[in-house]
Amino acid sequence: MELRDQILSTIERESGALKALSRDIHENPELRFQEHQAAGWLCAAVESAGVGVERGVGGMATAFRARVGKPGGARVAILAEYDALPEIGHACGHNLIAGGALGAFLGLASVRDRLPGEVVLLGTPAEEGGGGKIKLISAGAFEGLDAAMMFHPFDRDLLAHGALASEWLTFHFTGRPSHAAAAPWEGNSALSGVIQTFNLIDSQRVHFRDGSRVHGIVTDGGQAMNIIPEHAACQFGIRATTVAHLAVMVDQIVTCARAAAMATRTELRISREKGYADMRNNMALARAFGRHLQAGGRAPAERDDTAGQGSTDMGDVSHVVPAIHPYLGICDPNASMCHQHEFARHAASERGMQAMLAAARAMALTAEELLRDRQLRDAVRAEFEASRAAAG
Repeated sequence: MELRDQILSTIERESGALKALSRDIHENPELRFQEHQAAGWLCAAVESAGVGVERGVGGMATAFRARVGKPGGARVAILAEYDALPEIGHACGHNLIAGGALGAFLGLASVRDRLPGEVVLLGTPAEEGGGGKIKLISAGAFEGLDAAMMFHPFDRDLLAHGALASEWLTFHFTGRPSHAAAAPWEGNSALSGVIQTFNLIDSQRVHFRDGSRVHGIVTDGGQAMNIIPEHAACQFGIRATTVAHLAVMVDQIVTCARAAAMATRTELRISREKGYADMRNNMALARAFGRHLQAGGRAPAERDDTAGQGSTDMGDVSHVVPAIHPYLGICDPNASMCHQHEFARHAASERGMQAMLAAARAMALTAEELLRDRQLRDAVRAEFEASRAAAG
């Protein structure tokens, strides 16, 4: 049997098991770094195919790695995500990402003796705010790779889509408490510091670059309504189209909080949490994926600027290795969006399962082509180096 026919035949043969595993993950959502069942099921499926699994990669209990093929040649990684969101479960469809990655890997594992290079399946925990892929980068898991790929469920098929660079800031204000009715003049309101921070940030929105996002919540609004609040806090997510633009925005927002503290005569403490980098889509690789997706009967757009952008730690991966993060629709355009209850229902639907299998087939064939075709690898690498040079 031809190599590609064998890959596709294996994915088809495993389709029922892949659907069942994806639905099991969906029905048993686990938060970041706690995905013990999901990781265990994925590892068991890989081991059932006669492939060894390395657990605890990068010091994370729910990260894993499996490899097949010929060491010493070209190397490509297929990434699985499987963490859920608080309260709304798999409303980002990571159960489908896991099933798609596993399916692609099993297809390639069935021809492991004929692969001209190595395929790596990486289980990457905690995409939802934990940055599992960033930890794996630090652990060296992406060193020596020619490319990395995954897919993401969406409301339409896209070969490439942006992802915003991000950072999280928490502002802790400390004021002076006093009786709110008997002696309010004796107090300095920490809550006023929070409120003025929101107001000042809103005043700066007109100056943010197109595509930027700032969204915040009050995490501590005071202790009692009849006390001038001594403590109050707020948290903001900041997103920008590039890491460089993000740095400018963070400086603007920190300045707003400092001005609010000065105006309200309160003290300010700032906590910063690194977010994710912007996504650098490798179009040479994305178009190869697109050819295989089209051959399977789907008609993806290359890009769609009307679709909104989020953030992902796959962006950080794309800064260190050529990478793609295509999207496949599991519902009609604008019918639902990631992080909504309805999207979670679509992630368990038959349409969602068919998108997962289509992604598995296209990723497997793209990985095989990359290992086999030196010209494609050279094009992918040249584009990657050019993007790094352009970013400085």
